Amino acid sequence: MSIIQNDHSEGPVAKKIEEQTAKLPSDLFLWAAVASMVGSATLKVMGKGKTSLFVGQWATSFLLLGVYNKIVKVEGSDAKDNPGN
Repeated sequence: MSIIQNDHSEGPVAKKIEEQTAKLPSDLFLWAAVASMVGSATLKVMGKGKTSLFVGQWATSFLLLGVYNKIVKVEGSDAKDNPGN
């Protein structure tokens, strides 16, 4: 089993995005996903079917952003730039 070495460096835009997303707590995205599901269910009960589907689809995006946020915190360019941390 070999270890893949990742020797590329991130561009300035990616570093800025990582800096900003690292400031957000990881559970923020989980709660945002839960809120969109609750909001979707509420809209469905209120008879707004199309709007409830639209809001309900946000949950997957929030969860994906949460995964990205966690990866950035663990494996982002900060880990490469600051190996002592």
